[in-house]
Amino acid sequence: MKQLGEILLNGGLVTQDQLTEAFNEHQREGRALGRVLVERGMLTEGQLVAALAEQIGLPFVDLSDYPADGAAVAAVPPAVCRRYNVLPIAFDEDGKLFVAMSDPANVFAIDDIRSLTGRDVRPAVATKSDVTAAINRYHRVDGDLDDLSMALDTVEDEQDLSNVKAVVEDAPIVKFVNLLITQAIQDRASDIHIEPTERDLRVRFRIDGVLHEIMRSPKNIQSGVISRLKIMADINIAERRVPQDGRLSVNANGKKIDLRVATLPTVWGEKVVMRVLDNSTAMLKLSDLGFSDGNYERYAESFTKPYGMILVTGPTGSGKSTTLYATLNIVSRAEINVITVEDPVEYRIPGINQVQTNVKAGLTFASALRSILRSDPDVVLIGEVRDHETAQIAIEASLTGHLVLSTLHTNDAPSAVTRLVEMGIEPFLVGSALDCVLAQRLARRLCAKCREAYTPDPETLRAARFPWQDGMELPTMYRPVGCSACSKTGYRGRLALHEVMPITEDIERLAVERASAITIEHVAREQGMVSLRDDGLQKVLQGVTTLEEILRVVA
Repeated sequence: MKQLGEILLNGGLVTQDQLTEAFNEHQREGRALGRVLVERGMLTEGQLVAALAEQIGLPFVDLSDYPADGAAVAAVPPAVCRRYNVLPIAFDEDGKLFVAMSDPANVFAIDDIRSLTGRDVRPAVATKSDVTAAINRYHRVDGDLDDLSMALDTVEDEQDLSNVKAVVEDAPIVKFVNLLITQAIQDRASDIHIEPTERDLRVRFRIDGVLHEIMRSPKNIQSGVISRLKIMADINIAERRVPQDGRLSVNANGKKIDLRVATLPTVWGEKVVMRVLDNSTAMLKLSDLGFSDGNYERYAESFTKPYGMILVTGPTGSGKSTTLYATLNIVSRAEINVITVEDPVEYRIPGINQVQTNVKAGLTFASALRSILRSDPDVVLIGEVRDHETAQIAIEASLTGHLVLSTLHTNDAPSAVTRLVEMGIEPFLVGSALDCVLAQRLARRLCAKCREAYTPDPETLRAARFPWQDGMELPTMYRPVGCSACSKTGYRGRLALHEVMPITEDIERLAVERASAITIEHVAREQGMVSLRDDGLQKVLQGVTTLEEILRVVA
């Protein structure tokens, strides 16, 4: 049998120096050689698994673009596939079942599949994450949801919905809600919308910033589903006339996922929106958020200072909180006291003191901020600057030696200066306290598996106000196609567009003079600020998003 190192060297996957370095660490720490190579970034997990497959003489399959045979996939029940992390993908010439496995040495899995299908099994090797993703793709719970909602339709016709307790603890209702949440997490949804209409109950998921209708269920299960969600989120089920908020936690694939639940009374019943809060999002690095080199350098100059105020602006759902948490992950150290005041606390971060506002108890942003400043903080994060009082205390905190991070609802970075002045903050204080404003938007990222290169026509470039003139060479761009890896949408994941405006002496002078946002923008651009649109167009040329996406999120 060939040695792993020999296979990697012959395949040109690593150099001799890299292999020697990893081998020394393997000898020193006793960790597997392949794991060392992956953790040090010398090898991807797929490359490692492909090399291991070659070592044991089995074929390797990349399931992200493998054209699986539907009949083969259906040959093994979803529960068995999930239990053993396997997926049958084809029948070979001899009638054997070709099965992708993350652990091809699992003889129990092979024996069970053989007895279930009556066919011999030919194992292939795939990465564990690829097999899991493929199982979720081919054995979605949509079918279960549809079947269950039809079953509920007949069951609920025979039940008296006035008995709420019996309904919400009824097994079909519980299963329906659990499947709904599971499907949303599998689809990477950020929000689940459950909306009563005149004739049915509509379910929509927000995936990569765009709402997709998933299903419509019978109207007569509405009361049971909504009451079940309210009980899970510890919300008063008897109160249906006013909006309410709650929170619930679920375990999905061994990972804890929190959901923030909000109810809203509508003319056809209570609408429920659940925000899916994946704590891994809060641990992202700034480098993962799509900063261009120039924008990152300008932003880093501000958050590495010991004092000053940094504002992140943009509409709801533009990733402001994620950017602030990523910034906190850099500045937070054992010798620094970091305190946040948020409404609500979306992500729980170890090592940081997080305060949840409670208006009924009198704990507002302003009152909490006053107490925080008596708690010896070094860095303060304020969920949002909403009023004059909060803004005034935040400005004073930044002037007295604290680093203050917060968000503000404005369309661009220059508007943040005029917005603070409109809130009643003295212009000279705004210029002195504010150190940097970061405006951002989220655009969908092109699927790397299926994107297609093309050359746009001049009319399209002119309509998009692209910096192109007659006589210049037409740029190469990419457009979405759609494949199994991106659920046929052509997009997978999102990236941020940024506009970073450091507060220079010139901008400080304009703030004191109460200059307009347009005047401030002209000066900022002369000093090197890249607008949201221009940052987006650069990312279009890099092939990571599309012109249509930029026009969708930026004016």
